[in-house]
Amino acid sequence: MNRFRALAVIAALTSVLAVGVAAAQGPGPGRGGRGPGGPGFPGGPGGGLPFRELNLSETQQQQIRDITQQYRDQNRQAAEQLRAAMDAQRKAVETQPVNEGLIRSTTQALADAQTEMAIQQARMQGEIFTLLTPAQQEQLKKLRAERETRAQPREAGPRRNSQQQ
Repeated sequence: MNRFRALAVIAALTSVLAVGVAAAQGPGPGRGGRGPGGPGFPGGPGGGLPFRELNLSETQQQQIRDITQQYRDQNRQAAEQLRAAMDAQRKAVETQPVNEGLIRSTTQALADAQTEMAIQQARMQGEIFTLLTPAQQEQLKKLRAERETRAQPREAGPRRNSQQQ
């Protein structure tokens, strides 16, 4: 279960980064800012910042591109560390005979790598958030709250069904 959670975190954080980059690049040919790869495309679990719905100016789009470029190498390095930590933990769990000390140390290293990745993503999103006007910031908060509300029934659904069976 812990390995699944780690993979979910990686997928979510990677999608946040990818969405930020795609959103900052503006709409592609023929997309008009809609659909996969367009600004604000949710990118699956974890979503991202819904830029398409914020009506960003060209200047804001360029600034977001600059920020995502600045963080690209740091995020790539954090993702590599996270991947290595996950591999180390998996190998520790598979080791026979069981080595609890190794499992504990690799699990702590994995938690540290996840924390670093989350901090990098939060910093990048924080910088992007400061580029938004107060009205755009409020709209973003509203959109995030709506997304959370929509996600809650999906998260509760399988648990409810498994308890009924």
